[in-house]
Amino acid sequence: MDKGRFQVMARSTQARVDRARARPGVSRGLPAPLYHQVAEDLRQKIAQGVWPPETRLPNESELCELYGVSRITLRHAIAILVGDGLVVRTQGSGTFVRSTTLTEGLRGLSSFTEEMKALGVHAGALVLHQGLVQANAEQAAALRVPEQSPLFELRRLRTADGTPIGLQTSLLPLDRFPGLDRHDFEDRSLYHLLESEYGVRLFEAFETLRMGPARAEEARLLQLRPGSSVFVVERCTFDAEGPFELVHSLMRGDRYQIRMRLARG
Repeated sequence: MDKGRFQVMARSTQARVDRARARPGVSRGLPAPLYHQVAEDLRQKIAQGVWPPETRLPNESELCELYGVSRITLRHAIAILVGDGLVVRTQGSGTFVRSTTLTEGLRGLSSFTEEMKALGVHAGALVLHQGLVQANAEQAAALRVPEQSPLFELRRLRTADGTPIGLQTSLLPLDRFPGLDRHDFEDRSLYHLLESEYGVRLFEAFETLRMGPARAEEARLLQLRPGSSVFVVERCTFDAEGPFELVHSLMRGDRYQIRMRLARG
């Protein structure tokens, strides 16, 4: 390598280092608390691409040196970014910049397609399985149908702008929706079909949410490491005639968040 080219590469590398080390607006003389200043500067650097999505931030010692602050101050700043969904801490691995995260706020009763549209992204679906199963005792009780009744099962990989975000399995009584199993649900809203062809009008739903680990096959489909945390969502949906759908969903915790408004009654 010639000397001139080496010098250009060296200057480019040093420029990236200097860019990361810059401390604009972080000063003990400013009225804002140091942790707030550090959080805002980290936020700005992430927005500028100094640390792109899915990259690891420098460790605590390096960041404390960059900003000239204590570990307590730095941890407070990082906690702000974690709370805002901008970064995620992984035990034993460090702090990583999140990929684009879809945050669902006060939730109405709507389809996944409608939720994604409201968030400004394109919803997609890959059908993994569709067919008929027999209702077990628990499913029959929830849907108010006899045991062993035929249920239409639809299992899909849900995507947002082409990126896997969740696995969703829906169960519906075939006696109420004859012919439902003959439809194609690739990139088609189930709820839109139920409304247009079966006259269903959503009324209410009861939903439970917990965290759980993704099993090997689930992790593969969601492009996660086995054992990664996912939201496990169980939902029973009603119209004016009663319960008509059971849904089991696994949603990627690093791409999908639910933020709820709580108020004193």
